[in-house]
Amino acid sequence: MKNLKIGEKLTKVPLIQGGMGVGISLGRLAGAVAREGGVGVISSAQIGYREPDFDLNPAEANLRAIESEMKKARSIAPDGIIGYNVMTALSEHAAHVKAAVKAGADIIISGAGLPVELPALTEGSRTRIAPIVSTDKSANVILKYWDRKYKRTADLVVIEGPEAGGHLGFRREELTDYSRESYAEEIRKIIKTVRKYAQKYNTEIPVVAAGGIYDSSDVKRIMSLGVDGVQVATRFVTTEECDADIRYKEAYVNASREDIQIVKSPVGMPGRAIVNSFMKRVISGEKIPHSPCHRCLAKCSPAEIPYCITDGLVNAARGNIENALLFCGAQAWRAEKIDTVREAVQELFA
Repeated sequence: MKNLKIGEKLTKVPLIQGGMGVGISLGRLAGAVAREGGVGVISSAQIGYREPDFDLNPAEANLRAIESEMKKARSIAPDGIIGYNVMTALSEHAAHVKAAVKAGADIIISGAGLPVELPALTEGSRTRIAPIVSTDKSANVILKYWDRKYKRTADLVVIEGPEAGGHLGFRREELTDYSRESYAEEIRKIIKTVRKYAQKYNTEIPVVAAGGIYDSSDVKRIMSLGVDGVQVATRFVTTEECDADIRYKEAYVNASREDIQIVKSPVGMPGRAIVNSFMKRVISGEKIPHSPCHRCLAKCSPAEIPYCITDGLVNAARGNIENALLFCGAQAWRAEKIDTVREAVQELFA
């Protein structure tokens, strides 16, 4: 396995820790992964939820936390590779990207929509950029757009498959249509598309696959398809260094395979989560009262949503499990104990 080159830095293992909002992958987890030689990723989604003025000034609270969480990560891994996941769907997407660049992010990874403005927002900086794609069609669209408008290409591409956690880049029916075998063919198509642009720009564009990767057998399986590395999120939730409350981690340990289902987020996208009492209320059609809008997503109508995704995810991070949206990957049920980031990395690359 080759290591991933991010700017002038090189990983020790071809691993990116997936960004998990709200408050699941912050500076502590990202720093720990970077210290072990992977790419640690902080999620900017409602990153300031612990700031005292978050309810009154969420935008300002988030920008402050983008800076402070990077400082925390750098204190753990001064020379490590640390980046941000900034969702395109965020209402403050542009401000978060600029704040991440200012904080010294080595790379910004962006999905939940096509990050068409990412090159312009990072222009003139050393921060590398990587779109998240789920299909060859989306890879073609974003790479062609960047090529034509900005005369540049991606520094890295993340392929997020149907076994990933949280919001998914597929229609609900596609999630059942894809098998591991059929999606493997989609991965090969995306690699071919990326290589075409790498050749045009006479550069290397590492391709990293995500979704359903839990141990070394999964890493070997996915690497055999020709990707350059893996992005792993769920496996790091049940580590001591994960920034979430212990009760969130224990929800993974206690979950069965049957508890993990595809659910509908308030903004209409399918997502994968552990079905708890909160989600059962949502599935039954109950409309759950929510806090005043924190303006997290650009496309959201607070008066019409069945529940608030910020409320659900903040409750998860704080350990209020029965009132939480418990996003997870398809393999979360395999968690048996709380261990360390070092042990998780060793298990992935045994």
